[in-house]
Parts: sequence; structure tokens; C-alpha cells
Amino acid sequence: MASLQTLSKSFSGWVFFCCCCCLPLLTNSLPLKGASPAHPDCRLRKINFQQPYIRNRTYTLAKTASASDKDTDNRLIGQQLFVNIRENNRCYLMKRVVEFIVKDVLLTEVKNQYPYVEEVAQFLASLTSELSSCKFSGKKDHIEKNLEQMKNKMEELGENGKTKAIGELDLLFDYMENACTDAPKKGGSKKKN
Repeated sequence: MASLQTLSKSFSGWVFFCCCCCLPLLTNSLPLKGASPAHPDCRLRKINFQQPYIRNRTYTLAKTASASDKDTDNRLIGQQLFVNIRENNRCYLMKRVVEFIVKDVLLTEVKNQYPYVEEVAQFLASLTSELSSCKFSGKKDHIEKNLEQMKNKMEELGENGKTKAIGELDLLFDYMENACTDAPKKGGSKKKN
């Protein structure tokens, strides 16, 4: 009888161990809901976007530049970027947009014209660094075309192009979060121009 009790305790110990220790380890290796198993490198942690300090800096910078934006008819950062882009390539596209905005807008002469530019540029650069292994799947034509259209529109706007790009950093922040996190926000930004 004593060996039966020992065996019973031992068995229940193994059941407890398997349920509490092994099962979570096995389920952690499963892909997260919303994550693309084909592109695990195209994901950022949601916490990157939940830092009030950098969110406030980004939105304040955007609001400051937006007040100087004379063009209310055009949009650089918007749904038009995603035309003909499959959902699993949207994070890659946003990585490319952010790389362009950081290099060709924020780290130019404008960094002395607005508050928080360097902090926001550093934050965005850290996100693209985390996405360094993020690749596209399929044909790259639509991604390049949409990116080129955004660049051309910014160039057409002349001096105001960079101001507009900075004024839309809040949109860029939201679109990046939406495209690259495991649990995207619903609806996107409602910014009116």
C-alpha cells in the first residue's frame, strides 16, 4: 500500500510538472496570433510603441511641424502606401519608409529647426535596426513603386516636403506599430489634414 501511495504521489508530481513546466514551453514555440510565421523577423514588440516618453516626443514633433505645413491637400504617409501590398509585406514596407524618413528628412538640416528630432530619429532608427533581417516575399515591384511615389511627392512639394514628412510622424508611428507588432491597433490613425 505504501508503494502505491508513493507511486501515486510520483505520478501526480509528473502530471503537475508536465502541465506547469513542459506545456508552456511547447506552446511558446507556436507562432503568436497575428504574427506571420513566414516573416518572424518582421515583428516588433508592442512595448516599443507603448513608451509614453517617445510617443509624446514623436507626436509633439509632428504637431509642431504640422503647424508649419502649408499644404493641406497632399499626404505622404497614408493608406496609399499599402496599395497592392500584401499584409505580410507591410512591415517591410514601413521599415523602408522609416529608413528613408530618418536618413533623408530627420538627419538633415531640419534637425536644428524642430524640437526632439534627434531623439525621434534615434528611436525610429532603433526600430529599423531591430527589423534588419525583415525581408519581403514575392515581387518587390509594388513596394518600390509605392515608396518611389512617396519620395516623388515629397520632392514635388519642395521645401514643404520635409515639413510635411515631419508633420506626419505621428501617422508613421501608428502605421509602423500597426504593420509590425503582433497585436496591431484597430482602425489606424484618424488624422485629418
